[in-house]
Amino acid sequence: MTVTPIEYPQRPIPERSMSQDEESGYDSPGSATPSLPEVYFSSPHLKYLNAQLQTLEPEEILKWCMISLPNLYQTTAFGLTGLVTLDMLSRINAGGPRQIDLIFLDTLYHFDETLELVDRVRKRYPNSKLHIYKPAGCGNARDFERIHGDNLWDTNDNLYDYLAKVEPAQRAYAEFNVKAVLTGRRRSQGGKRGDLDIIELDDAGLIKVNPLANWTFKQVREYVTKHNVPYNSLLDMGYKSIGDWHSTSPIAEGEDERSGRWKGTNKSECGIHNKRSKYAEYLLQQEQKKKGEALTVALREVELQRTI
Repeated sequence: MTVTPIEYPQRPIPERSMSQDEESGYDSPGSATPSLPEVYFSSPHLKYLNAQLQTLEPEEILKWCMISLPNLYQTTAFGLTGLVTLDMLSRINAGGPRQIDLIFLDTLYHFDETLELVDRVRKRYPNSKLHIYKPAGCGNARDFERIHGDNLWDTNDNLYDYLAKVEPAQRAYAEFNVKAVLTGRRRSQGGKRGDLDIIELDDAGLIKVNPLANWTFKQVREYVTKHNVPYNSLLDMGYKSIGDWHSTSPIAEGEDERSGRWKGTNKSECGIHNKRSKYAEYLLQQEQKKKGEALTVALREVELQRTI
């Protein structure tokens, strides 16, 4: 199967003298380049915004996002932080004209408890439109295994991440012309998330906002209890960060929240939030494989010539 990665243009800072609108980091309504992102950030601007947003509460950050960022979506696997974000958005915009749609990547290997939660969330927040994306050409796990083999997450985890998560996300972003996304990442989750900014710009030019970056798990759980936010029943069984059933386990007291993900490995992210594209890694791997196969064929031909 040939899958083409989606490229998102990142607008460079012009070297010529910039107008007042350009210096602000925002395109003017009459921009002659409508295909480019309506909002872009220079490095100094991004640094300034992070310093200001760092002092705000999540609700205030979300209000800023709704005012400032066009084509804004929430990506969620219905983890606890994402559910808090969803609830906050529903309160901020109760009856308002702008709803933030959700994008859920159904890898086909979520826990039954997660899928049951999706149904409860839909009933609780009927105004929040949910878009579900699955691996290309697959309606269920049997389809995925028929095309890609069994236990791909063990035999080639980078390819699994790309097929089950990265490519569906790229497809969603392209179809909806997504310019910015809200994520559920927090610094207190540990690992590579320990130094998160509120706003990030990924290698493809996508704006990522982490509105609850400053919150602890305790604060998130207290909000859920106070506002009766629906949550995954696995959280009551020792789980804190929940992904696919084959790579998620309960954690012990005192362990980092995400220590139950890919336990026993040094992996901590699925590819969507890695700086280096998992697809780029996959292409490199495929190129190395092709070179190896070509070398093998060449050596066989040399051996054949010697025997003639």
